[in-house]
Amino acid sequence: MSDMLICNGTVVDGTGAKAFRADVRVKNGRIAEVGQGLQAHSGEETFDAAGCYVTPGFIEGHTHYDATMWWQPDLDPLPGYGATTIIVGNCGFTAAPLSNDKEAQLEMAKIFSFFEDIPLEPFLKHVPWDWRTYSEYKASVKRNIKLPANMAGFVGHIAIRMAVMGLEAWKRASTKDEIVKMAAFLDDALSAGALGLSTNLLDHDGENRKIPTLVAEDEEFVALFEVLERYPNTSFQCIIDVALMRDTGPEQADRMAALLKGRKIRVQLTGGIPTSSYQNYQLQPMRDRVDQMRKDGIDVWPGYGHTPLTGQLSLYKSLIFAQSNDYVWHEVVLADGEEAKAKIMRDPEWRARARISWDTKTYPQSPMSNPQLLLLTELGSDNGTGPFGVTLLDYAAGLGLHRSDAMAEWLLANGVLSTVRMAPMDMDDSVVVEMVRDPKTVGNITDAGAHLQMLCGGGENVVYLTKFVRDRKLITLEEAIHTMTGKLAGHFHLTEIGEIKVGKRADIVVFDFDEIQQFDMEKVYDVTDGKGGITWRYTRKAAPMKLTMVNGEPTFRDGAYTGSKPGDFLEPAQAEAPISIAAE
Repeated sequence: MSDMLICNGTVVDGTGAKAFRADVRVKNGRIAEVGQGLQAHSGEETFDAAGCYVTPGFIEGHTHYDATMWWQPDLDPLPGYGATTIIVGNCGFTAAPLSNDKEAQLEMAKIFSFFEDIPLEPFLKHVPWDWRTYSEYKASVKRNIKLPANMAGFVGHIAIRMAVMGLEAWKRASTKDEIVKMAAFLDDALSAGALGLSTNLLDHDGENRKIPTLVAEDEEFVALFEVLERYPNTSFQCIIDVALMRDTGPEQADRMAALLKGRKIRVQLTGGIPTSSYQNYQLQPMRDRVDQMRKDGIDVWPGYGHTPLTGQLSLYKSLIFAQSNDYVWHEVVLADGEEAKAKIMRDPEWRARARISWDTKTYPQSPMSNPQLLLLTELGSDNGTGPFGVTLLDYAAGLGLHRSDAMAEWLLANGVLSTVRMAPMDMDDSVVVEMVRDPKTVGNITDAGAHLQMLCGGGENVVYLTKFVRDRKLITLEEAIHTMTGKLAGHFHLTEIGEIKVGKRADIVVFDFDEIQQFDMEKVYDVTDGKGGITWRYTRKAAPMKLTMVNGEPTFRDGAYTGSKPGDFLEPAQAEAPISIAAE
């Protein structure tokens, strides 16, 4: 730890209060003093923050580093963007608990790999899988991994279901005995400091199967909610589909509202308030649902996106075709090796089916249905053949081909591991502002650590500061900082972080407001493929922050990563001693 006096800066303390001039003293990993004109102590380093803001470290409210942190423990590029805490275990996907059955264990890894676009091979090779329960998983993480950020995590409903039911979790409702075992797994996780339970009521897999949690009946949820209520400072995260794919979110929100009414459970309804312009037809209906839930006494916090939907269409490892209801192009994703993928794309029979799929099966908001938004770029090309700087729509018109055939031709010419970029979809920025100002919302949702060849996620936090504050002046700096710090810490009951306040952990960011920016994505070849080779992922250059400090230790300083990994495993504050149930 570094005893340090951060002097001459302007403090934005994370509470939403007005900025003020102050020095901040860090001692033994904690904030020891905040005030004007503080004098350096003997042996204490000084850091000159003149012209800069000094804020709490940023909390990444929704990441999927559960897997990638095992082989990418530097969490690049997060320290360069001021991130000091990551929230994992989202969307119902967690590595624990785990079934005793080897086939079910592999299936859980495959589920995580598919839905988060994470290569399966390194997941199997680098993750030790030396646990069954969540408490054993947490112990393994603390024993085996050092990170440059703190982490806190949900336990996933999908993992719990698979641990109890094995492969049957895909197919049927749980029995009473199975529900009791699920409740015991959840109790173990909450006793070990999990943030709560995350579930997924959105996804279908690459074979168009409903995700296991979509098969769960109300009785299962009720039993799990009864466990959650025994841990008052935990929460329930529910991922729903509001105008994304099948648009089942409104009915699932109504279902959860009925089950949660009268219960003292905080619920994060991620996707609850849509912020993309094309989703506007569901905006007021979902506002009305959230308002009614609050009137009914439900502590509901909508989770929302502050950056546009975008991504890269990749044939290496991608769920984007299947999630767009295009299972014909998904066949290419599933094919093993470049030659096999190229062979499929050259096949006339496959091309005919692919045209039909794009014309009749894909969702209206999907990339395949919007070729005017699909960009052919030099960054996406594997060999530099081109052409570049044109949309797929224009490229297809120039060739006189269907847009599906045109994409196949471009990928064959540029290499089947090339990517086609989807331009950002229009945002309803006024709704983002509404969510920022709502005291009960969950922001800074980025998916960092997942979709390695589709998007980066890391660095999207700075958009609050650049676009919404500096460039368009839609919100204040104090509102932006509160959204990423104190507000999230309060939601998750992480009482040791989120504010510049004496006694809190010294998770601190110093930045020059005029210097920071979100750089575009770039490829880096540093991901093990689990087969002895290396593949690539997207990242971006640091914003940069002048200083990112975690638990009193700099992780990014003066434009460079320090290599330090002082992160800790955080737990929600305990409201009272929980009443545990016996695990079986």
